[in-house]
This record gives sequence, structure tokens and C-alpha cells, in this order.
Amino acid sequence: MIVRRLQEAEQSERRIVSEGWESTRLALKNDNMGFSFHITTIYAGAELHLHYQNHLEAVYCISGEGSVMAEADGVVHEISPGTIYLLDQNDKHVLKGKTEMKMACVFNPPLHGKEVHNAEGAYELDAEEVRDEK
Repeated sequence: MIVRRLQEAEQSERRIVSEGWESTRLALKNDNMGFSFHITTIYAGAELHLHYQNHLEAVYCISGEGSVMAEADGVVHEISPGTIYLLDQNDKHVLKGKTEMKMACVFNPPLHGKEVHNAEGAYELDAEEVRDEK
């Protein structure tokens, strides 16, 4: 069994900070679960153009407000606590934070740990791993 606490993980290299967002990665590929699990913060006013070409993602809003739009149909979906959206088609999308949003995110295949978005808004399939200190 693996047990981690968000507050401890936020103080480790599991916390990744980038432009408009940060993510604390609680479960990663080297945990051998077949998915990764992150608590991600989208900053107020952020507008992220994303296209996870190599991953499927489920996103559940814990707090805050914003929107997500799939570029294929241009439909804007409001996000508030209790909303989940599933990027089941490697959807190219735009995520906007009206207020700071806390999101629980699951990626398949799992991330290694150090990934940030590339120029196309995707995570590469290969990246540096996060290893817990023992």
C-alpha cells in the first residue's frame, strides 16, 4: 500500500509549477497503478491551450470556477465544484480559470512526474521521474 499526503507532497519535487498552473502529483507511473493522479491548481485569469495528444485525462473540479472548450465544436462548458470533464478523444481544448480552481486529475498513460506542457500543449510520453527519498 502506498499512502501520501497532499501537504507533504506539496513540499517535495512532486509539486510542479508552470505558467498559469501548478500540479502536485500524488501517484505516478513508477507507482505501477496504470494511471497518475494529480491535484492541480489553475490560477485565476489563466487561459491554457492544451492538446494531450499522448494521454487521456479525467478532471474533477474541487473548488473555484472556470470553463473548458473543446476546439472541435467550440462549445464552452462552465466548470464549478462537482463538475467532471473527460478528454476521451485527446481533445484539443482551452481551459480558463475565472477564479483559482483546484482540480483532481487522472492521466492514462500515467505521467513520470516532471512533465510540463510542450509548445503544442501536450505532455511528452517520456520525462524525468520523481523518486521519493528513502
